[in-house]
Amino acid sequence: MKIFLNGYMGSGKSLIGKKLSESMDYPLVDMDDQIELMEGRSIHEIFQKKGELYFRKLENQVLKDILDKNDNMIVSLGGGTPCYGNNFELLKADENNKTVYLKASVEELTSRLFLEKVHRPVISHLDTKEQLEEFIRKHLFERAFYYNQSNIIVDVDGATPTAIVEKIKSKLD
Repeated sequence: MKIFLNGYMGSGKSLIGKKLSESMDYPLVDMDDQIELMEGRSIHEIFQKKGELYFRKLENQVLKDILDKNDNMIVSLGGGTPCYGNNFELLKADENNKTVYLKASVEELTSRLFLEKVHRPVISHLDTKEQLEEFIRKHLFERAFYYNQSNIIVDVDGATPTAIVEKIKSKLD
């Protein structure tokens, strides 16, 4: 079984991926880490030097490579991964793939992302919390269509990582 964690940036995909990986003894693959390793540069640099379209093509190729493997694994997707090209259809094509939406409110995401926005190329240009909240609200509205098609939806607001992992595991049975 492959478990794909998706959700907006800042929803906890990397942290929950690590905790779920440890708890289930499945290897963890972080899509962003894979892309950075493949390219030899950060996601931020890829966006700056090559643009978003180039990044989305890389992302699609890395996803296909992961899907071609027969191993059990936890995969932390990028926030936009399920929303571009045919990525969500690829995720849903195999019944052994389980998609998990880590659902966070706009307010929670704004709070989490404001202090780390310099490391996030998509939001680094936003100066105030109000601008960031407006951006997230619009972006989340556009992406919710994909996120909400996940096999499992877990509300992460105010929940501890341990509680989130236990909730995911209970819904996998």
